[in-house]
Amino acid sequence: MKKQIIYKIKSNRCLAKDVFLLTLVGDVDFAPQPGQFVNIKIEDFFLRRPISICSCTNSSLNLIYKVIGNGTKKLSQMLPNQELNLLCGLGHGFDLKPAIGKIVLVGGGVGAAPLFFLAEKLKEAGANFIAVLGWQNANSIFYLREFSSLCPVFVATNTGEAGQKGFVTDILKTMAYDYYFACGPLTMLKAIHKCGKPGQLSLEERMGCGFGICLACCCNSTKGNKLVCTRGPVFFSNELIFD
Repeated sequence: MKKQIIYKIKSNRCLAKDVFLLTLVGDVDFAPQPGQFVNIKIEDFFLRRPISICSCTNSSLNLIYKVIGNGTKKLSQMLPNQELNLLCGLGHGFDLKPAIGKIVLVGGGVGAAPLFFLAEKLKEAGANFIAVLGWQNANSIFYLREFSSLCPVFVATNTGEAGQKGFVTDILKTMAYDYYFACGPLTMLKAIHKCGKPGQLSLEERMGCGFGICLACCCNSTKGNKLVCTRGPVFFSNELIFD
């Protein structure tokens, strides 16, 4: 259910290099699902910023975002009690029903954020799952303790400063698993998709409107071009075609 809601900032704190946790207080009766996102209006910027949902309660939302431009930089400078206008209930999230056997959550950078929400739901369902999370270096790591409270966690960093040196795919090659959920950079998703295992991938795309009007966020699927904002951002692995 799509809704436009005004939220008040409870906190907006730095978790890691250029990564912030924004906690908002307000109406959450649109019943967000893991993998869905909100679109935030930032004063003085024409386009909203799409941010995935990390977790929520009946009266609050937790959003993890990375500062990558002037819009998110301004967002990072906002203070408690300031208000934000959000479009909520956007996109299709992860589908837990097909996931059977040993499940692995694969996250790269801020792609780990929506997987935490998913991990909470899998834990509630009594699923057998682990997380494989990758970052550039030790300064980029966030929410490791929170993930570890829900499941076993394996870490990869490009520099080797924490966990295994290399990529999440290097860890996956050493594991036996039946199903995966993945979110992160396109290069990571392409590499995971090549494994041929069944799973679901959440695509990170630049968006204009966030609800299917501007047609700016197309991806290639087995049934032609699909809009990431409305058909996704989560797709089944057998739906997607990567170059």
